[in-house]
Amino acid sequence: MKKLILLIALALPALLTAQQRDWANYGRYAEANAQLTTPPAVVFMGNSITDGWDNAHPEFFTANNFACRGIGGQVTGQMLCRFRADVINLHPQAVVILAGTNDLAQNNGPIATQHIVENIISMAELAMAAGIRPIICSVLPAGKYPWRTEIESVPEKIRDLNARLHRYASDRGLIWVDYYTAMDAGDGSMRSEYTKDGVHPTPEGYDVMERIVLPALAHYCPAAAK
Repeated sequence: MKKLILLIALALPALLTAQQRDWANYGRYAEANAQLTTPPAVVFMGNSITDGWDNAHPEFFTANNFACRGIGGQVTGQMLCRFRADVINLHPQAVVILAGTNDLAQNNGPIATQHIVENIISMAELAMAAGIRPIICSVLPAGKYPWRTEIESVPEKIRDLNARLHRYASDRGLIWVDYYTAMDAGDGSMRSEYTKDGVHPTPEGYDVMERIVLPALAHYCPAAAK
């Protein structure tokens, strides 16, 4: 009994730290969500690539009634946790899900590729249950992760994840948005004109992504695309 109490006592600080950290970062968009007076046409759910998109091209979101809900560094498990708060409760017509590269980078520790896929499937299923159209996106190409250089075979892992996501979208009849092909340098890395660090797009890279995604949004949300 004493040993059990000691173990609990040792674990409590870690649990409290995790709670204080707001692991899913619900707080990031809480105020913005509360201030919405009308539903966005489309929510973009993602990580720093999505967050950076709003920073590089804010007019893409404001002019089209899109809501950016990207948070830097996040893995799919964190996005799944906050999916109700940052997507479902906003009542959009569609959600664009671009996720998975930080899982491959092991930002939250090792995770099997199939579990990454299942997290994204869960987001898509939650969206469909709420009457929101999920749009599944390919992970962008990357030759390596600068913050996790010990991760090997990054292009192969991205291609494998994309193949699984594409298969799921095809099997369910969902829209698949392929950023990867247009941004691939040919060796699995991102074309140098579209990135500075090999992972995050430049404004020119976001131009390419917008040209690719807008037709999908015009099909599902005609009022949103100009």
